[in-house]
Amino acid sequence: MRLLVLGGTEFVGRTVVEAALARGWEVTVFHRGRHAPPAGVRSLHGDRTAPDGLAALAGDDGTWDAVVDTWSAAPVAVRDAARLLRGRAGRYVYVSSRSVYAWPWPGGAREDAPLVEGAAADAGATDYARDKRGGELAAVEAFGAGDSLLVRAGLILGPYENVGRLPWWLNRVARGGPVLAPGPRDLAVQYIDVRDLAGWLLGAVERSLSGPYDLVGPPGTATMGELLEACVRVTGADAELCWTEPRLILDAGIEPWTGLPVWVPPDGEMYDAVHRSDVSRALATGLACRSAGETVADTWRWLTGIGGTAPQRPDRTSVGVDPRVEDQVLAAARGVPGTTP
Repeated sequence: MRLLVLGGTEFVGRTVVEAALARGWEVTVFHRGRHAPPAGVRSLHGDRTAPDGLAALAGDDGTWDAVVDTWSAAPVAVRDAARLLRGRAGRYVYVSSRSVYAWPWPGGAREDAPLVEGAAADAGATDYARDKRGGELAAVEAFGAGDSLLVRAGLILGPYENVGRLPWWLNRVARGGPVLAPGPRDLAVQYIDVRDLAGWLLGAVERSLSGPYDLVGPPGTATMGELLEACVRVTGADAELCWTEPRLILDAGIEPWTGLPVWVPPDGEMYDAVHRSDVSRALATGLACRSAGETVADTWRWLTGIGGTAPQRPDRTSVGVDPRVEDQVLAAARGVPGTTP
């Protein structure tokens, strides 16, 4: 198989490239040159946001069985690339997001749930949800519904993460001491290891799948307890997980999802949206998910291998709670006099 990856040097794109190489595929990456791609690929350089930024791709005579595009900004960049590659690639795989669904996302929602309005294939950057939906429209416009695959990913964790969620937890636990652990301990969470996403995606290309697929582990993939206890185990830290009720956390002004990554309180539409999605369509096509312990251990191995500081995408909000706020909440949870969350 011949694969073209637009990007291919960070997180999802890089993992897809490595998985394709492991299958013996021929891989070309089109990227800006800011990060070195994995060894064994053919590189083309260009900036999709610049005038004539696709010149290297336009001047190349390559053809591919599939294109993988993870673009997350202005949909017009997807439109231009897809139009250029129409007739030179058999299938366009756009890594989208479950954010394309209209809010609030109902618990157990599937691929036929209502979508955000106002997105367009030729639009400039607006907001994440409409940008991703616009990217979907651009892919389908150029390749048609039968030759485009829309991978609507949920929460993605694993090695190379450049959003900061699991790396933040690993570094926080590694510092040791009392750790604010958002309860309840058995709260079910839903995510996908980036390598499982890549494996499913390449299998979908081989099987010529098309249309939208929600891609995240099934509900109850793990619990907050399993994730954080795995962090303690792999770091070997002298850390104490202090499970704290959601109300104390929220009253302290700590934002779910960003202040304490992955976690959202168990009651309410946000939890239903991000941790109770129906992924039966992907499971029926072979989606398989590894254990939380494996994801955490491999992410820690990668993180320590690069010096402990994970890369951070400039277009994403930094995550994590202020240590002073964490101390205040822990003190309040333990009933220390004179403290308030």
